[in-house]
Amino acid sequence: MRQWFNSGAPWIWLNAGAIAIALVAVSGLLALILVRGMSHFWPADVTVFYFQNDAAQQVVIAEVIESETAPADALHGLVTDRKTVTRYLVKTGNRDILGSDFRWLYDIDLQQQNTPADIMVLERIEWGNFYGYLEAVLENGKIVAEGDAAWQAFQERLQQTAAIRSQILDIEKHDIGAINYQRERLRLKQRRLELDGELTTQVRQLIEQQRQQLQQQYDALLEKSSTLKQRLHRDAIRASIMDGRKVTIPMEKIIKAWQPNKMSVLGKLVFYVSDLWEFVSEDPREANTEGGIFPAIFGTVMMVLLMSVMVTPFGVIAAVYLREYASQGGLTRLIRIAVNNLAGVPSIVYGVFGLGFFVYFIGGHVDQALYPEALPSPTFGTPGLLWSSLTLALLTLPVVIVATEEGLSRIPRSLREGSLALGATKAETLWRVVLPMASPAIMTGLILAVARAAGEVAPLMLVGVVKLAPDLPLDGNFPFLHLERKFMHLGFHIYDVGFQSPNVEAARPLVYATSFLLVVVIVSLNLTAINLRNRLREKYRALDG
Repeated sequence: MRQWFNSGAPWIWLNAGAIAIALVAVSGLLALILVRGMSHFWPADVTVFYFQNDAAQQVVIAEVIESETAPADALHGLVTDRKTVTRYLVKTGNRDILGSDFRWLYDIDLQQQNTPADIMVLERIEWGNFYGYLEAVLENGKIVAEGDAAWQAFQERLQQTAAIRSQILDIEKHDIGAINYQRERLRLKQRRLELDGELTTQVRQLIEQQRQQLQQQYDALLEKSSTLKQRLHRDAIRASIMDGRKVTIPMEKIIKAWQPNKMSVLGKLVFYVSDLWEFVSEDPREANTEGGIFPAIFGTVMMVLLMSVMVTPFGVIAAVYLREYASQGGLTRLIRIAVNNLAGVPSIVYGVFGLGFFVYFIGGHVDQALYPEALPSPTFGTPGLLWSSLTLALLTLPVVIVATEEGLSRIPRSLREGSLALGATKAETLWRVVLPMASPAIMTGLILAVARAAGEVAPLMLVGVVKLAPDLPLDGNFPFLHLERKFMHLGFHIYDVGFQSPNVEAARPLVYATSFLLVVVIVSLNLTAINLRNRLREKYRALDG
């Protein structure tokens, strides 16, 4: 036994067991997030509950979220002689009518429950889902279809409404937005000329002509948008809800409609894929509890890419200086200790530093030097994408430095001496021999930096991330990449939906879904870097040996 312990085999098995337990735990966590998040987009059946008590009959139309059986005495306030009670957490929707769209139902007075085929579910722009029965389709207040023909007419007009809504969005967000951007740049140009004393009468007239041309284009687009909105207001539907009331819903408020109890498994699968794609590709709504998360995905990836571009050269230069040029004395050892200690500084400290140094100091001076015409409104003197990327680059810089130094230390000294003996300078040796061989280690540092930066939230709350950003940092307006703009981030989106949402039950599945997508984004970025590292390692394997 002593010989077995001295051989080191127990520690190998202990490490293997610890790794196996960690893998099982991580796999279980990811499976939980996947199931809880992705199941939200499946079109579940809608159930009708019939309750009968001494007072009256009550009908509840709802989607069952979860159910559980509990001892009756554990549910305080319920009067029953039964030992156990089954309760259902259901989503009744119709928040604008009923006040809340989630409730608990108990099977004490439950007489019957079924899933009628003609129940309709609507996803609306606001107020969440609607559950009820379609009664008629209206045009300018008059019935154009009812009964069995109503559903087909409703689907056709809903498609037309979606097309008109898309046209209006394209005009207002892209065309009118581009014109407003040009008008603002024209205003700033005039203000800049005034400050420089170069605003002559001729230049003023030229600017005014350009402003009038933009105003004409704006008026034309506004008229076109108004015409489309008039068509959008035309159609509506009449539906009945679970208490028998009939309500009229403008079709412009409806995003899509379906009858889940009629759908086949294949139909539900097609709907599921479509709904999941909309979640990934659309903008959020309803305080981020409805709609998609595309701006958050885009902002996360853009910030990580910019951070990578910034941190890699600085980290490599610092590591090369410490390993190849600096004297290996007490000062160099002190610097290495400081770099290692920086890796342990809480991330919020970097956020405070970024806010004070990057945003207020550097950004404020940049505004005074380059954008005086926009003052007192800040351009770079406010949190934005650039400062967030720089802050995270500073946060992950020690990781890249340490990894690069480790890679440089593994390169045999004979290779350097051989290159110098063949007549290469030290810089040429460094550029053509040392750095290519150290590139796998550099990529390892970058992978670790990306893994940490993509999940950071605390510092970003101070230097650029917001709950909802109206515009993406990348668009069709010059200079195309707007580093001064604020942006959305998946990590902050999870925090906002999970802890700041007024509708907790509606937000819960979105927290799981967004968390899973954040993991997917981080893994995708890391796999890309790992693939590149493996290619470099394969390329320089012979020299490394």
